[in-house]
Amino acid sequence: MSATTPRLSLSSPRRLGVAGLTNGILLFIALCFILPMAWLILASFDTKATLAAGWPGRFSFENFRVVLTPDVSLVPLLNSLVLAGASAIVTVIVAVLAAYPLSRYNLRIGKPFMYAILFGTGLPITAMMVPVYQLFVRLNLLDSVGGTIFFMAATQLPMAVWMTKNFMDDVPVNLEEAAWIDGASSMKTLTRVVVPLMRPGIAVVFVFVFVEAWGNFFIPFVLLLSPDRLPAAVSIFNFFGQHGAVAYGQLAAFSLIYSVPVVTLYVLVQRFIGGGFSLGGALKG
Repeated sequence: MSATTPRLSLSSPRRLGVAGLTNGILLFIALCFILPMAWLILASFDTKATLAAGWPGRFSFENFRVVLTPDVSLVPLLNSLVLAGASAIVTVIVAVLAAYPLSRYNLRIGKPFMYAILFGTGLPITAMMVPVYQLFVRLNLLDSVGGTIFFMAATQLPMAVWMTKNFMDDVPVNLEEAAWIDGASSMKTLTRVVVPLMRPGIAVVFVFVFVEAWGNFFIPFVLLLSPDRLPAAVSIFNFFGQHGAVAYGQLAAFSLIYSVPVVTLYVLVQRFIGGGFSLGGALKG
C-alpha cells in the first residue's frame, strides 16, 4: 500500500494563499525601494524640501543650479571619476594576470590561495585602516591620489580575482593550444585569445569594482586631506550643517547628479554584454 501526496491545483485555496502572501511581501519590498526614490526625485525640485516625502508646492530647478558649480559638485565628481576609473583599471589588469595561472595550471597552492581570497573578501576595511594609515604616513603617501587609487584597487582585488577566474574557466583551453601550436607565447595567448573571448566577464568585473570604488566613503575620507582632492562620496558632507541643519533639496539634487555616471555606465555595459557570455561560436571555428 503506497501513500499518495496530494497535489495542489491552480485553483487550490492553499496555493492562492501562498501566492497572495508572496505578492504582499514583494509589494512591501518594492515600496521600501520606491518611497526613498520618490522622496529623492520630489525633494530635488523643492526649494523647501524636508525629510518628509511630499509633493512640491512649486517645481524649481534652483537646487540643481546651486549644486552644479565647480566647488560643490563638478570637481568632486571629477575626483570620483579619477579614483573609481583608475582603481577599476588597475584591479582588472592585475586580476586577469592573477587569474590566468589559477585557471590554467594545477597549482599546489591553488585551492588554499582561492580560499584565502574568499576570506579576504569578507575582511572589513575598518579592521586594517589604522596600520594602513601609519604605513601611508611613513611612506609619505598621505593625501596622495595615486596611493589612494592603488590601495582602493588592492581592497577590491580579492573579489575581482575570484570573479575573473570563474569567467576565465569558461574559455576553452583548446583555443589556446591552437595558438601555442602556431608559436604564440603564454602572454600573447592571454592578450590575443583569452581576454577578447572573456570581454563580457571583464566588463562585469570592471563595473563591479567601479561601483564599489564610486561609493567608497571611508578610504578617501581617511587617506585624502585636501578638500580639492575629495571625491563626491565624501564632499556630500557639505550639505550637513554643524547644528543639525540639512539642505535636503540640494542634497537630493546632488544625489541625483551623483548617480548619473554609475547608471550611464551600467546601461552602456548592459548593451555591450547583452548577448551574454557564450563561447559556442568560438568552439565551432
